[in-house]
Amino acid sequence: MLDSALKQQLKEIFSDLVSEYIFDIQVSSNHDSRNELIDLLTETADCSEKISLNITEGNALRFSLLKDGEPTGITFRAVPNGHEFTSLLLAILNSNGKGKNIPDEGIQRRIKALKGDIRLTTYVSLTCTNCPDVVQALNVMTTLNKNISHEMVDGAIYQEEVESLKIQGVPAVFADGELLHSGKAEFGELLTKLENYYGVEAETKDISIKNYDIIVVGGGPAGASAAIYSTRKGLRVAILAERLGGQVKETVGIENLISVPKTTGQELASNLKLHLSDYPVDLLEHRTIEKIEMHENTPLLTVSGGEQYTAPSVIIATGAGWRKLNIAGEQDYIGRGVAFCPHCDGPFYKGKRVAVVGGGNSGIEAAIDLAGICSHVTVFEFMDDLKADKVLQDKVKSLPNVDVFLSSQTTEVIGNGEKVTGMRVKDRVSGDERVVELDGIFVQIGLVPNSKPFSSLVNVNKFGEIEIDTHCRTNIPGIYAAGDVTTVPYKQIIISMGEGAKAALSAFEDRMRA
Repeated sequence: MLDSALKQQLKEIFSDLVSEYIFDIQVSSNHDSRNELIDLLTETADCSEKISLNITEGNALRFSLLKDGEPTGITFRAVPNGHEFTSLLLAILNSNGKGKNIPDEGIQRRIKALKGDIRLTTYVSLTCTNCPDVVQALNVMTTLNKNISHEMVDGAIYQEEVESLKIQGVPAVFADGELLHSGKAEFGELLTKLENYYGVEAETKDISIKNYDIIVVGGGPAGASAAIYSTRKGLRVAILAERLGGQVKETVGIENLISVPKTTGQELASNLKLHLSDYPVDLLEHRTIEKIEMHENTPLLTVSGGEQYTAPSVIIATGAGWRKLNIAGEQDYIGRGVAFCPHCDGPFYKGKRVAVVGGGNSGIEAAIDLAGICSHVTVFEFMDDLKADKVLQDKVKSLPNVDVFLSSQTTEVIGNGEKVTGMRVKDRVSGDERVVELDGIFVQIGLVPNSKPFSSLVNVNKFGEIEIDTHCRTNIPGIYAAGDVTTVPYKQIIISMGEGAKAALSAFEDRMRA
């Protein structure tokens, strides 16, 4: 199951293990996946003398991770192959204090401040690329707070359970039996939801203000570029970001980044982090900006959890996020038929009828992907023609189970209280309305600028983009903006990188002239 090269890597990874770990397996002798699970965990355990197995008869399939004979709080009801194999490895390494995704002290403080006994369950699909981020984040929190337990469940193995809970999108996180979150999520977003749901110990909050020369808000291409250019000027720089890489991490293929013929969003994000590690930048991930204000003519930033940061110069590079339809029924059925990621949630609609709203590159790419899974795909585009590249248009038109309707305005998501059953669509030419019976709706209508926390201070246009001049300056001295969150035309990675550099150079120039 594990090839020789991977086994050698595991031996090296596990060489620093200090504690004794046990895969405590409880599995039915006639479970279809019994042998697959035991083989995977046996081969993994064989890579270290510090890891062993304990197998007992169970009524289904599950295993827990024990450390020095004591429960870690981490359980898998799955055969953690594919993306989730990394989740298993990180659960061990983080428990050993050697994991690479253990957050900084500020975030650890917030995790340890969560109140009460917290029982979390995350339902996943092993084909989902966003699920591991959520599983690994909650496993880290479990490692850092002994009052948290977290169980990962493969929905394909526990289909009846998924159906009884009316789950139609992954990852789906349940807190003590109630749905807490559905869909992709950042570490900081999950932590904030847990804080709001369970409460926190107020006395553990850090009320000190951290000072820097420049603070960059956002960890995408623009933010990384701004930070690197700023720190090369000898300035003390911090990046405040929900995640390093930003929206680019959701891009599957990148073929227009000049001098890099082909890469992926994940690879680019990793390279951004690697490049930043060459410089003394304080990378503060998992932070969500709550507000920005001027304090004695200096920008003051407040993030979730109460931390505050100040600097004479702030560069906003928060990018953009998925745009919603904002129609009746949409919010009610997110995770129950309304989805935004075809790669993650597409497998839930195998053999079913779905719609894709949006005729740009992302929408047509989604339709092409879903056509290989679903019985039928209907594309609805608001405009009178498709905006996708011609090669994509030609491909989608060649598919027998895809229909494309132009000049179509989606007006309502319809459901039966448990899941999506259809969508109301208006023909913009004739004015006629009809209800299309569907099992799922994938919204692919572009991005909206992540400017809300800043819009009360800096000027934004009607689209929510931060208004900047040719030097990335906003209307407030000391505050700059770069990339997709701004009015700069053409939302491209290479342009965002250049804008980040420009903002950093402008901030430095203004600093020298002050």
